[in-house]
Amino acid sequence: MVIGVDPHKSTHTAAALNAGTNKTLDTIRIDASVSEYRRLLVWARRFPDRRWAVENAWGLGRHLAQWLIARGEKVTDVPSTATARVREPSRGGRRKNDTIDAAAAASVAALHGDAVPVEAEGASTVLRMLDERRTNLTRQRTRTVNQLHAVMRELLPGGVSTDLTANQAADALRRLRPSSPVEHARKELARDLVADVRALDVRLKANQQRMHDTVADSGSSLLDVVGVGPVVAARLLGRTGRASRFRTAGAFAVHTGTAPIEIASADKSRHRLSRHGDRQLNNALHTIALTQVRMPGTKGRIYYDTKIAEGKGHKEAMRCLKRRLADHVWRIMIADERRHTGRAGSAGHSGATTKSRAAGSTPHTSTSDQSLPEPATAQPTTKPAPAA
Repeated sequence: MVIGVDPHKSTHTAAALNAGTNKTLDTIRIDASVSEYRRLLVWARRFPDRRWAVENAWGLGRHLAQWLIARGEKVTDVPSTATARVREPSRGGRRKNDTIDAAAAASVAALHGDAVPVEAEGASTVLRMLDERRTNLTRQRTRTVNQLHAVMRELLPGGVSTDLTANQAADALRRLRPSSPVEHARKELARDLVADVRALDVRLKANQQRMHDTVADSGSSLLDVVGVGPVVAARLLGRTGRASRFRTAGAFAVHTGTAPIEIASADKSRHRLSRHGDRQLNNALHTIALTQVRMPGTKGRIYYDTKIAEGKGHKEAMRCLKRRLADHVWRIMIADERRHTGRAGSAGHSGATTKSRAAGSTPHTSTSDQSLPEPATAQPTTKPAPAA
């Protein structure tokens, strides 16, 4: 029995679907409140062998999905695009209502395999929130600094240097002697902006420290990799979540947008840069690659120099390095996941494998910060990780 849920901000609609006959047996509509959640669960207990299919379980359905998981229920996430594919041919005429959407979510989970298991929130969720908070703080700081530069340009001939710090701006303001009420107002505004910049710097520093503590508490080995600091590690872990949900390192590379796309040509096969995938993860891998290239002696720099010697340009060599790093980072996260769960088959349920489809050698699960390892043999993730 599959119970599909179409969540909204104020109400949720559930439909119980017989997976064998694809027939809707019963429906219920509840308000979005804990007391109504309990009523929904009481209604669902008439179906002993049940699983839940929540549309957009990481969006409007997040609270209900996590509430159900905390009570031992099996919950899967169904993307809204998948329910639309089911609803359109079965109903036609673009008919749509909550009951139809709930039944479509259940149908997708039961028959089409587009549903993804939902797990209880943990460290990766915390890191993702911290990463989003840091992004917002950084943007706010940039806007404040730009405002400060504009005011200082009106107070001082030529303004100030672009690498201005809060202390330098404060020193410049102390030496400034306003000669009119307007300049007095500008100086006070500049002081307020300097105070805002300092406050934002304190918040950013605290945010980074919390990222470091959360990554360390999670047992991740990513901080041992050259170019991976607390901010990059938090982005990788927060946006990836459970690494074993990707069946191969190649699937992770596609998700991050580091896998090249093969295109047809008149006389030969060519590849182009992928502009799809998670751009935040792509940015994190680019940061790692750029850091390693700037550090002579690292294996990343050696690999980059090898590609340059083969005749590739800087951008091509960087894309090759990012592709290798995607494999390396994914395998580290797989190894950490095994150690954290305490069983070798932590990824077995998803059928993940450490075999890479990338051309050339691929990294293994070593956590050395100085290496892009030798070619890896094909190993399913249900086997113990090789010794570093």
